Amino acid sequence: MHGRDQTNSQKQHSGPRKIVRSFLRAMPACAVVGLITFICYGLRLNYTTVSFCFLIIVVLQSLIGDFLSSVVVSLISFLCLNYFFIPPIFSLRISDSSDTLALVAFLVAGLVITRLTSQTREAAASEELQRKEVTRLYELARKLLQLKPEAASREQLLEPFKSQFGLRAVCLFDADAAENHLVGESPELAEATRAAYIRGRDFQDRGSGLAVRLLQAGSGTIGAIGFEGLRDLELAGPLTALATIMIEQLRAFQQASHAAAATEAEVFRGAVLDALAHEFKNPLATILTAAGGLRETGPLRTEQLALAEAVESEASRLEQLTTRLLRLAKLDREEVKPQTELIDLAEVTRAMVDQHSRRWPDHHLVFKGARVPVLGDRELLWLALAQLLDNACKYSRPGSEIIVSVESAGETASVRVWNSGSSIPSGEQANIFERFYRGVEARRLTPGSGLGLYVARKIAIAHGGTIALDRAGSEEGTAFRFSLANAQGEPNHDT
Repeated sequence: MHGRDQTNSQKQHSGPRKIVRSFLRAMPACAVVGLITFICYGLRLNYTTVSFCFLIIVVLQSLIGDFLSSVVVSLISFLCLNYFFIPPIFSLRISDSSDTLALVAFLVAGLVITRLTSQTREAAASEELQRKEVTRLYELARKLLQLKPEAASREQLLEPFKSQFGLRAVCLFDADAAENHLVGESPELAEATRAAYIRGRDFQDRGSGLAVRLLQAGSGTIGAIGFEGLRDLELAGPLTALATIMIEQLRAFQQASHAAAATEAEVFRGAVLDALAHEFKNPLATILTAAGGLRETGPLRTEQLALAEAVESEASRLEQLTTRLLRLAKLDREEVKPQTELIDLAEVTRAMVDQHSRRWPDHHLVFKGARVPVLGDRELLWLALAQLLDNACKYSRPGSEIIVSVESAGETASVRVWNSGSSIPSGEQANIFERFYRGVEARRLTPGSGLGLYVARKIAIAHGGTIALDRAGSEEGTAFRFSLANAQGEPNHDT
């Protein structure tokens, strides 16, 4: 506030100083008028000649001085002409009305010429100022375009604005980060910029040359920028437009960089998954062959046979997991193209439930359903349903019940998987099918990649179906419903 009060005080004192300067500028011309008066009076020149000489002085003063100084010279010339050359001499009275008209005409002509000359000079000065401002804007745009987006900070973006226009300070309020970036020294610009964004309204103070403008982009208001020390506040608009363009360019570059980095990371991750899966499959095949060969070598004791069966069973399960991991990685990177055939959804689901019952003996899996024919890719449906059952087993307590039901209603067949484990918080439900997304509780309970539900959704969409959370009133736990088209419209209850 101290800076603004000081500016207002300077503004109050600038008026008298301007008047004094105008009078000082008029002094040389007034001296010339006095000299011409002395010479013309001594030579006894007539009124017409003297008035012409005075008019030349007035025109010259209007060319080199301001309007107020030219008015002073016109009035002095008017008084000298009246006092020394119009009867009665040495008196400001006028005896002849024609002299009055001539004297008034001289005064009006002098003032009109002064005004026109001043306006012409001001227009020329304004055009020159605009030309300089356009040149500065061009130079500013050139400097901004020379900035390298990958290395440019917000402060580096603001520095050309300050230096090119000789500003005291420039401040940018970034709405995304809720941060002020200030270049220069100003006790109040940062607060004024933030306040303008919060109010959603532009702000300016002509006394201090302070202007704050909102930064409008396609998505709305992205921040605000403030300038202190602008000689022409009309420049705030073009400067704001340039700042908006550059900030949008920086944001676009950052988003593109992040997208490129994510793409490269995905390519690398996929390559690693492929390599690991293939590296696992070869030794697993050897282990399975060796485990099967042990039983063929001769009679084994009971404990040896149990060990051989355990090795073969666990190696087979690990081989299935590796195959599934490889398929998940491939489906994540590529479009899903199902090879459809007529299959029984209940049969595929029952087989999946039986497999998980053996893998998760501490859970009670219940299957309900009848034959439901659908057109689908058996392997892809197996993969999607396996993901739902895996999640139900992983996120439910040991000894809890998991109910898997196959249902048909009209032209839609569906598989519903319910578990009594912890429910998904409402704030996370909208994101669970996004790539790599894992909720807070999920990250705490068990490791995972966050790809399972994402790939299951891709499989459902590829079959023309859907997958979603199934909210059944006050039912506790978590339920997912995987739906696709029923091949015959109604279920067949013969089996």
